[in-house]
Amino acid sequence: MSLRVGVIGTGAIGRVHIERITNRLTGAAIVAVNDVSRSLAEKAVQDFGINAEVFTSGVDLIRSDSVDAVIVASWGPTHEEFVLAAIAAGKPVFCEKPLAVTAGGCKAIVEAEMAAGRKLVQVGFMRRYDLAYRQLKDVIVNNRIGAPLTLNCAHRAPAAPGFAGDMAITDSCVHEFDVLRWLLADDYVSAQVILPRKTSLCDEQLQDPHVIQLRTRSGVHISIESFVNAQYGYDIRCQVTGETGIAHLAQPISVTLQTAATEQSAIIVDWQERFVDAFDREFQCWINDTLKGEMNGPSAWDGYVVAVTADACVKAKYSGLIEAISLPETPAFYA
Repeated sequence: MSLRVGVIGTGAIGRVHIERITNRLTGAAIVAVNDVSRSLAEKAVQDFGINAEVFTSGVDLIRSDSVDAVIVASWGPTHEEFVLAAIAAGKPVFCEKPLAVTAGGCKAIVEAEMAAGRKLVQVGFMRRYDLAYRQLKDVIVNNRIGAPLTLNCAHRAPAAPGFAGDMAITDSCVHEFDVLRWLLADDYVSAQVILPRKTSLCDEQLQDPHVIQLRTRSGVHISIESFVNAQYGYDIRCQVTGETGIAHLAQPISVTLQTAATEQSAIIVDWQERFVDAFDREFQCWINDTLKGEMNGPSAWDGYVVAVTADACVKAKYSGLIEAISLPETPAFYA
């Protein structure tokens, strides 16, 4: 059986997912596409040589009998409407982050899914599928460095064209918020944001970098350096200090050159290149799980928790205070 997938949003990330499912993965086929620009949707069908119907409406695509499951890769503010429509139609839906642009929107999705009585939603937090992060989680789960005490992390990008306002927190660091909570199996209770000296190599209106400090229920202290105009490359770091040792997130493999009295190794500059294998694993797992009637990836509840965390960090950025992160216990539905 092949999973018949409809894709809403055929811009940059949507096109990448269409290519991935069409050319590299197994068990699924793209049978329907939609975009606010019909010509962009038609171009995707032509470019990838797929036999897919172009829908004028994303909701109509979701309701179509020819579509078994949906990928939402459209503009963030449209996500809530499309995910709710998929739940109403009883169809599995993979939604790129954000699940919704507000915590209230995420909560509405959680409540709709619970009322439907079946897990249907997966959120695109691909770092959980990255081999290096999985190795790091294995170290923690198997107690190889004792109980975690502190995490020191960095999320650096060479440039962030189009970034404005609080996007470094709400668009980039959301991946940190999800994967670190997953690593520790521990929820956050407070957030503080420190604003270091601002780089001169970004827009005047953009604060960069940020230092975000989180504390978990068990008392683990997390520090995240978010630097989206770091110039030198795309660089993700995570060091876990435990009671009996320290573990570092493995870095991408690169050939080291020793020449002309120097030692050099290449640094990735494209975030999609850094996580290409994770994206592949993420979607193959989603396809396999969906065909089995399961949903095992990052859930709607995970999307809600990340939204609440991001809101607290934005509040802390402007208040200068340590702000509480108030989360109820995870519902049994999502346990």
